Amino acid sequence: MKSNLSTRVRGRVLAHALLTGCALIPLTVASAHARPDAATPVGAPRAPGAITGTVSQAGSGDYLDGASVSIPALELSTVVDRTGRFSLVGVPAGTHELVIRYVGFPDARRTVTVADAAVTLDVAMTTATGATAGEGDEIVVSGSRPIAESEAAALQIQRTSPSLVSVIASDSIGRLPDQNVAQAVSRLPGVGVQRDQGQARYITLRGAPINWTTLSIDGINVVSPEGRDARFDSIPSAIASQIVVRKAVTPDMTGETIAGNVDIITRSAFDYPGMKVQAKGGLGYVELGKKTEYEGSLVVSDRIDTGIGEFGIVSSASLYRRGMVTDNFETDFEAVKEDKRPGYQTRNWARETENKLYRLTRKNYSLSTRLDWRPAPGHKLFAETIYSAFADDEQRNNYIFDLDDQQSRAPTGSAACTVNARPASGTTGYADVCTGNTPLLGTVYGVDLNANFTVRKYKQSVFTNTVGGDHELGEWKVAWRGNFTRSIDDRTQPAQLNYESPSFANATNRLTVGYDLTDPQLAKVQLFRTIRNADGTFSRGAQVTAIEDFPTSLTRLRSLKAQDVTEAYTAKLDISREASLFGAQTVFTAGVRYDDRTKTANENLLDINSAAQFAAAGISTNYSAIAKPGGFQGEIPLGYTFQYFDRDKVLGLVDQARSVASYQPVDANFYEVGERVYSAYAMATTTTNWGSIVGGARVEHIRNDARAFSIDAATSVATPVEAKSSQTLVYPSLHLNWDVNDRMKARLSFNTGAARPDYDQLRPNLTYNDANLTVSGGNPDAKPEKAKGIDAYVEYYTMPRGFLSIGAYYKDVTNVLFDSVQTFGSNILNSGGSDRSQYQFSTVLNGGKGYIMGIEGAIQQQLDPFTADLGLPDWMGGFGIQLNATINKSRADTPGTGDIPSRKVPLPGASDAIYNLIGYYEKYGFSARVSYQNRSAWLDAIGSVADVGGVVRGVDGGDFYWAKDNELDASVRYAINGNFEIYADFANLLNGPGRRYVGTPAYTIEHETFGRRYTGGVRVTF
Repeated sequence: MKSNLSTRVRGRVLAHALLTGCALIPLTVASAHARPDAATPVGAPRAPGAITGTVSQAGSGDYLDGASVSIPALELSTVVDRTGRFSLVGVPAGTHELVIRYVGFPDARRTVTVADAAVTLDVAMTTATGATAGEGDEIVVSGSRPIAESEAAALQIQRTSPSLVSVIASDSIGRLPDQNVAQAVSRLPGVGVQRDQGQARYITLRGAPINWTTLSIDGINVVSPEGRDARFDSIPSAIASQIVVRKAVTPDMTGETIAGNVDIITRSAFDYPGMKVQAKGGLGYVELGKKTEYEGSLVVSDRIDTGIGEFGIVSSASLYRRGMVTDNFETDFEAVKEDKRPGYQTRNWARETENKLYRLTRKNYSLSTRLDWRPAPGHKLFAETIYSAFADDEQRNNYIFDLDDQQSRAPTGSAACTVNARPASGTTGYADVCTGNTPLLGTVYGVDLNANFTVRKYKQSVFTNTVGGDHELGEWKVAWRGNFTRSIDDRTQPAQLNYESPSFANATNRLTVGYDLTDPQLAKVQLFRTIRNADGTFSRGAQVTAIEDFPTSLTRLRSLKAQDVTEAYTAKLDISREASLFGAQTVFTAGVRYDDRTKTANENLLDINSAAQFAAAGISTNYSAIAKPGGFQGEIPLGYTFQYFDRDKVLGLVDQARSVASYQPVDANFYEVGERVYSAYAMATTTTNWGSIVGGARVEHIRNDARAFSIDAATSVATPVEAKSSQTLVYPSLHLNWDVNDRMKARLSFNTGAARPDYDQLRPNLTYNDANLTVSGGNPDAKPEKAKGIDAYVEYYTMPRGFLSIGAYYKDVTNVLFDSVQTFGSNILNSGGSDRSQYQFSTVLNGGKGYIMGIEGAIQQQLDPFTADLGLPDWMGGFGIQLNATINKSRADTPGTGDIPSRKVPLPGASDAIYNLIGYYEKYGFSARVSYQNRSAWLDAIGSVADVGGVVRGVDGGDFYWAKDNELDASVRYAINGNFEIYADFANLLNGPGRRYVGTPAYTIEHETFGRRYTGGVRVTF
């Protein structure tokens, strides 16, 4: 089906915005040289003077982004931009004292005489004290203390921000200590991460659900390949010079933000005073599986002054590659209606237990280039392109012990019974307490072995391109941006082979499984021969260790080509003017924005599943045809041995299958969801001698249209279906910032936001995944979650780089969205010999009201300023700490039906506690850092509730949770000189599991470990 959405002229508004921006360029020649570099206040007699200049670090020349420059006597102030520049306008003639402040440096004071023309003042900050600070008393060498420098840069931006933010800055030239953005941000206050295969992937702010956090690059919101659940593991940290976490929503931010926004600030050549080159290369070792990893990055930046203005160009590239294996077990539980013996009301039985044994290669890589042009003072144009990708090349042996395969044979007696280890004739012992079995310990006879062997080649990529300009036109400032982003979620699985045991009629060729799930950290199985006795009962035979000794045969071969493509067009225009309001310096800002996004999912499937097709293609149905020699590469005690499959042999079978079948579109899994957002905002920022006020509102009009197919299971006829909706949302906000004194700042924020349903959640159909045994359903009637909240924080900045903060927050939410997971329980998707009625079914539903509230505290301090007063030796000044913690409470009403009442549960994805403990030492060119992160358990999804055996309870055992996550990492560096550094990183030192459970922590449904990792390398900077 070809979409009508793809024919829309969605770029028309974008083109208009770009033309408007480009039309401003000729004005630069006429206006740039006839005025000072910034607007002057109006509403009062215009002062003719202006002070412009730069603020940098003595010795290195690095710009001090965020430094504050003020004339206290006149209540005039400004902030240095990322290119080191500042401009104070409306300065009356006379002699004035300027105060320049930056975290980590004593205040620099300058006396400046202003007449009728602009005065230029360049300030070089040093650690010297007194009136001459910054005039050459002491040279500070950049890079000698990278942790301290990055702390200072982050705190300065945070301190001067008009709203609540947390910042991580590079440790010198575009250098972050972590491999991807999620891992880098995870050490900030109130930030937690959710991991995949041990790698940080999603970000939660102050314990909130991950879909409440949005992602932007240089202020432009970027749609993740997965949609609104922004993935941060596909974005290498190498592209960032800063990462700003905005926790309080302001009107100039998109309204689809509740918890906050993570804004990745990329590098510009104008960030540096001249040419810069940085390269990094490292090699590492992964304990589990004895695999290798390597990483490398390169950044080149330069500035070129020409006759038509100054140009700057910066390019970067990065690559991270890791080989790995995974130790895994998974168990699915269920309430069994046949079990009616005493105590059944709380029993949930393991319907299957399995191992997924991965061999994979994981890669992150990126390429980026940014070109900046300053054609004249006060005008800047730029173009930027970024490509980043995350790839998984995976081979998975999956052994599923289908314990409930013969559930219908389970005894249905309700009376207490005497334990007899041998099950009744014709039964298997499943869900039978009379055999002595319990949900976590027992034996089941004649079990079906489902062996699935999968080759996956997943890749998620983001290709984002932005052009824009910033212009000062007299009393006005204009900024415009145009962006095109293409995000691709490539879910291709080149091969999946399914092998199964003989039918139950031939039970003696099936497994008898002894299961022991009493240890939540290890699911144990023992495999035995099955003996059928003369009276129809079963007994346990000899133990078998090699799983291939049990006969299985190939029942299905699939090859899937699947891509979800999201194309997003954005155009925005912001206009601001500085004026005087009630005698206070005020900046009025207004803007418009247009977003046009379309997500399309397409699948093509090659599928053969009959003996005749296998024979025609010459495909052997024995596993030995694809097996390869070699032992298990993991460490988990499996209770059996197995042979890995050979990737090339498996892909060879797919080539053979193509001789009898071809790839066919899977209409049932097609969907296309479009979203157009028209938004406008107005806000004012008023600066006074006691602080600032930021207030305003944003309005967004959203139009959605979705297309898919409805499939008739009886005839396989596909009928197009379509759904449309529209809504208008308004987001007011107010932020108060009180400078209690030079070191203390109090913040109070009132803000609103919304989290709209994801694109796949709005599709008007059901889709299925035979490889993962899942069904998911869209809900085009799902409503956005709406939130209104308050934040109250106090920040205290000690000298030279200390920081202490405490804050509280509360958000009230309506229409809380829940991911509902349950057994599908319907035959409507059954086709091609596949029974999908027992697949896990996921959809999204709106519940009732909810809230999240909590407190957050942070402290960071280096010992250096106190060594003399404490009588400590100088070398001890290198010790420092960074501590932060967030304590949360959340509740929300689940969706209710006539039979099943609503109930209160924690917000999905919300942790009760998150904290980070970081200790470091940095002195004499040596630095070492140890980081511990802890996130408490959180609700993953609500379980399906139904009447089972006369009791309303969780069909699959209850609600689904992620267990607490503990991480310990360390790094060591030594700067041999200003250009050459060696480093070592140690990751996942606790080797803790990624674990999920259902109901209570005793019922583990997934447990994975990944091994410790060690990497060492060199970094050079020029």
